[in-house]
Amino acid sequence: MAQETILVIDDEKEIRDLIGIYLTNEGYHVLKAADGIEGLQYLEENNVHLVVLDIMMPRLDGIQACMKIRESRNVPIIMLSAKSQDMDKIMGLTTGADDYVTKPFQPLELVARIKSQLRRYLRLNQTDGSPQATTVQQQDVISIDELVINIPTHEVKVDGKDIKLTPREFAILELLARNPGVVFSTEKIYEQVWNEPFYESENTVMVHIRNLREKLENNPRKPRYIKTVWGVGYKIEQ
Repeated sequence: MAQETILVIDDEKEIRDLIGIYLTNEGYHVLKAADGIEGLQYLEENNVHLVVLDIMMPRLDGIQACMKIRESRNVPIIMLSAKSQDMDKIMGLTTGADDYVTKPFQPLELVARIKSQLRRYLRLNQTDGSPQATTVQQQDVISIDELVINIPTHEVKVDGKDIKLTPREFAILELLARNPGVVFSTEKIYEQVWNEPFYESENTVMVHIRNLREKLENNPRKPRYIKTVWGVGYKIEQ
């Protein structure tokens, strides 16, 4: 069985070592970097499956590092920060992070979130070279007007143009697209995509919806695909 590699980027050695101990005990291969520049070097040299990324760091902070990572990779990114204000969370999510954990955190909670992100990421990107793995079944390709979503290959196209989505953005889009016409509240989206109880997470969902619209829509203010049902939630119409 392949061993997933997790990159922990944090300028506090105690935090890096603590996370490393818990992840190693779970059977993961752990890489540790003290800042964003060192972390990006590790990404270039290794096959990394998930990044745990602190926001406040010297040389290259987490926000800048996240933006650099998203230029070429769709690996899950979980951001860490001592700040808990909504604006800090929104900034992290807007730059492409998939989840956000506030310091001080419970290591077992972080491990649970890492496992959740990895399950979805590995499922969406799983190929083993067999004909079954590379054959796309028709029901796994969803077409809505000019939007085409290939579930097994994690590919999205609009008007024939490739759209790069984070694993979390893809999960939200898949949920809405598989249920055309069904209105999902922010609470329901969070519970189904994040696989955990909804708790003051409305802004998190809203930021991801906004990011999706920025990537999918010609005019995000007049969305063609992800519609808002005011006071209720979001839907995609067939």
